[in-house]
Parts: sequence; structure tokens; C-alpha cells
Amino acid sequence: MDKILNKVQKPARYVGDEFNCINKDDSRVRVTFALAFPDIYEVGMSYLGYKILYHLLNKVGYVSAERFYAPWTDMEEELRHAGLPLSSQEKARPLQDFDLVGFTLQYEMSYSNILNMLDLGGVPLLADQRGMEHPFVVGGGPCVYNPEPLADFFDFFIVGEGEELIVEVAEAMDRWKTAGRPGGRQGFLQEAGKLSGIYVPSFYQAEYEEDGSFKKTIPLSQDVPGVIHKRIVHDLDAVDYPTSPIVPFCDIVHDRIMLEVFRGCTRGCRFCHAGMAYRPVRERRLPTLKRLARALVDNTGYDEISLVSLSTADYSCLAPLLTELTDEMKKERVSVSLPSLRIDSFSIDLAKQVQSVRKSSLTFAPEAGTQRMRDVINKGVTEEDLMATVSAAFAAGWSAVKLYFMIGLPGETEEDIRGIAALAYKVLDCHRAATGRKNGQVTVSVSSFVPKPWTPFQWVRQDTLEEIREKQLLLKSLLKSRAITYQYHDAKTSIMEGVFARGDRRLGAALHTAWQRGARFDGWSEHFKFALWQEALAQHGLTVDFYIGRRRDKEETFPWEHVSPAVGRRFLWQEYERAQSAVLTPDCRRGECAACGVCPALSAEVIDHGGEADCNEA
Repeated sequence: MDKILNKVQKPARYVGDEFNCINKDDSRVRVTFALAFPDIYEVGMSYLGYKILYHLLNKVGYVSAERFYAPWTDMEEELRHAGLPLSSQEKARPLQDFDLVGFTLQYEMSYSNILNMLDLGGVPLLADQRGMEHPFVVGGGPCVYNPEPLADFFDFFIVGEGEELIVEVAEAMDRWKTAGRPGGRQGFLQEAGKLSGIYVPSFYQAEYEEDGSFKKTIPLSQDVPGVIHKRIVHDLDAVDYPTSPIVPFCDIVHDRIMLEVFRGCTRGCRFCHAGMAYRPVRERRLPTLKRLARALVDNTGYDEISLVSLSTADYSCLAPLLTELTDEMKKERVSVSLPSLRIDSFSIDLAKQVQSVRKSSLTFAPEAGTQRMRDVINKGVTEEDLMATVSAAFAAGWSAVKLYFMIGLPGETEEDIRGIAALAYKVLDCHRAATGRKNGQVTVSVSSFVPKPWTPFQWVRQDTLEEIREKQLLLKSLLKSRAITYQYHDAKTSIMEGVFARGDRRLGAALHTAWQRGARFDGWSEHFKFALWQEALAQHGLTVDFYIGRRRDKEETFPWEHVSPAVGRRFLWQEYERAQSAVLTPDCRRGECAACGVCPALSAEVIDHGGEADCNEA
């Protein structure tokens, strides 16, 4: 292995034995669980979900959880040349030797890496080709709400939040092994399938209409549920949060402490899959967060704490949390940071607090260039909000602002695209007006809208490649100022992301073919080969246009509806209709219930500490 490490670009990705990593005594281990992230080490090590699962699994005395990341192309070449299997960071244990292999499904364009990691690890790609000597392959994460393109490759999926369920899976594996593996692989799948939140694709059959459209999903026995609802953690304070996460040897994407303040979001942005899939809102208490922050700083040596959630500025105890953390950590030169901020909940006082140790640019997400379009997507912010916010920031000493937008939203016109450029110039004007100087900097970052399942826009068509490029070029022609930096995402990648986001089981064959022909790291523009994917789809009688180029009818059945985040279809359609009329839906967090259906379906409730007074009593 040492000879291979000398030949690759970044050997620190593969050496393991990092600070705080866990190496268990094999004589005490009865269940082995591989946590596999289908992207490079720097990306996977930044994912909070795996830090949590790694911690919780290894807390179980008889379970050993070990990590795998996708090897970069140079390492893959060396492994294949030397005939070595993909092995774990902790013990260099080959992937094929584990009981369970769990992949996170964070992004559709990582699917080819999943197949590549299985192949490098000596695990048969197709679930029906695995025998008793092979691990069970498990999937989880946000893309699990349409797992059908991956159904051929996975033994089962964990639907929803995994803190409790993944431990139950490990316990089921221990019982099955201790009992002598009754019923073989099918016996374990039947036991796992009894757990709430587990979807076993081989227990279901997909049927299609004569025109190729999806018809329905049929359970193959009366013992399996027609719909699998997600699992959630009802009280985040009740679950153990990792306070000694692994500290990497090399720089990673998010090289800092990640402290999750709450989970869920009810702002109701109609394009946002996470906002629908992670409901309801559940906050951690202020004393809990202060205790966790203290332990994380002591156990890692990091000099930055990032407060993370889907909308961190909405945390009801944010002001006292920031005050107390910055006061305590400032003397240790530990800063506190927030991710992208909502325009309508931005506070100069809070911004000054979080950047009192080190100052950087501010990031906001207007999402659209006109008020009409912001109302269509239920963003709930106005141009006046943005101008007031950036003016206050510039007056307080900031000179750089980053703005996130999307193009290709339903009902978008050329006026909406031009509105993006107009907003960027207005922000520059605000800087000059607030400071009297011309050194302001605005970064305009534009992504292409991809319709996602379980959102109000799951019925809409997606822009074609030509339409996306036309809009990107229009923006480029309008953003001529040297004070404006224009960034945009690769349109071809967005097209394939859209295909898999709302795809069906037939895509599995095309995915397999694309991988065989060299598809790897499709989320990386230097490796993505659009023509290869088009050829793979065509070989199996599929087209890009079928999946992205048509509007779905109201009554059309979707391939993903048997795997549910508990948001009601009726609610989503009502939101789609409100979008077409540009009608806003208020946030239900502290207001009237919007009847999305999540709380009654999951016997859950919003946990919101309601303001500073309640925070102080928490």
C-alpha cells in the first residue's frame, strides 16, 4: 500500500488513523458496518450525517463502523493495477468483508461512484447476484425519497433520519447472525423489513403503461406495507451528538466544527426538497448547544464553529446562543459562523457578532430576479428586504456580498432573467450610496432548477439544455461590470440530475451501462461525459426528454410515492396551484397549520422554543 500512496496525488486521503478515529478490538465485534460516501475524502469528511452515524454505531459495543470514500481516479487506477480491494480507513478491511455497507444518497450524480466502489470492494453490483458471503448494501439520505433508479443495486433503504433506525438495523443483524442466519439473505431482509422506515425494493414490483409511463408499484406480499413512511427523531436533545469527531490530516470542504442547531424547515419554498423532506422543525435547547460546543472545541482543536441547519437564522434562541458562544470563545480565537442567511431574518448585530473574530463576505439567496418569481416559489422576501439588508451591511463595513439565484424556475420569463442582473447592479449601487466608494464586490452564483420528487414542482417540465444555455448566455451578456463575478453551474450535469431525480427502475440498466463505459465522478465537470449518458439511455430505449421534457398530469402516479416523507400529495398539488397564481403560503412554524400532513402522519410536533425568554428558561 505504501508504494501506491507514493504514486497518488493526495495520499492523506487514504492513510486513515486520524485523530479521534475509532479502532475496535475485533475479538469483541459481532457486526461490521461500512459507512461508504460516494465522493472523495474531502467531501465525505465534511458530511455531518456520517459523523453522527459513525459515533452512534461505534457506541454499540459489538458493532464496528468503519469509513470508505470514493478513491480519486489516480488511486482507482493504482488499486486495479495492483489487484487490491477498496479497504476501510480504520483497519484496511476490504469492503466485501463487512456485514453491512451503507451508502449515503446525497446527490444523484454520485450514483456511478456507488457502483464503482462496490466493484472495487469485491461486492457484486446487482442485489440478486449476492450470496451469503456478501454484505447487505444499504442506502439512506435525501435521495432515498426516490430510490427506484438504484433499486437493482441495493438490498434495502433506510427512509428518513437514521440515528435510531441504523442501530436497530445493526441489532437485527446481530440477532440474525447469532441465530445462525435463518432463511439466508431473504431471512434477514424479512426481519429488516419489519422495522419501521425500511424499504426493501425486491419486495415490490414496478409496472408500466404501454406508452412507457409509470403505472404503479405493487407489494409482492401482504406482509409488506404499501407505503413506507420516513422515521424521524422526535426530540433532538434525546439523541447523543458526536463531540469527538474525526479530525482529518488534510484540508476538507468544511474544515470546522459543525453544530446542528435544529432540524427541519417550514418556510415552504416550493423548489426545495429538503424543506419538504425534513419536516417538522425540531430545535435543540440552548444549554444543550452550549455544552456540545464546549466539548467540540476541547476535543478537536478547531478554531471555527459553524451553526448549521436548513435555515439557521430562524433558530429561536439564535441571539442568546451567539452572544454566549462568542463571548466564551473569543478569548480562544474561536469564531462562530452562519451559513447562507435569509434576507428577511438578517441582523447586522448578529452578523457583527459572528464575524468579530474574523470577517468574511456575506451570502444571501434571493433565488429569483423579480418579485413575481419569488412569489411563485414562495420565497417570501422582497427587493426592499434585500436592499435594506445589504445597505446596512455595507454601512457596517462589509464590502463583498454573494447572491444565489436559480434559472429555469416554472413560469420564468426573460424579464425574470434580466431581473437577476438588475438586482446585482442595484446591490452595487447600494454599496456606493452607503460608503461613497466604488470598491464593492458582488458575486452572482446561478444554478439551474431541477424539479425534485415530493415538492410542489414534481409535476413540472425541466428546461432543456438549449434553454438553460440561452439563459446563462443572456445573463453573461448583462453582467459586464468588473465589480460583479458571475458563476454558473454546468447545464449538462443539471439535465442528468433531473433525469435521475424523477426516474424509475428502468434507469438502473442505463446506470450500469454508463458505469461500464467509464462513468465516474459525474458531479465533477472534468469527468462528466454527457454523450456517454445519452448513449447509455438510448441503448435501453430511454430518453432524456421522457424524464425532464414533459409536464406531468395531476393524476399521474409517480415511481417514488411508496417511499414517503409524509408530506401529503394533496398539499403539494395545492402548493403547485398557488405557485401558478403567485400566491404565498405563510410559514406554519408559529402560525396557522398549512395541513402538509407530516405531524399527524408521524405523531410528531414542532419543537420551537419561541423566543429569548423561553431560551433563557431552557
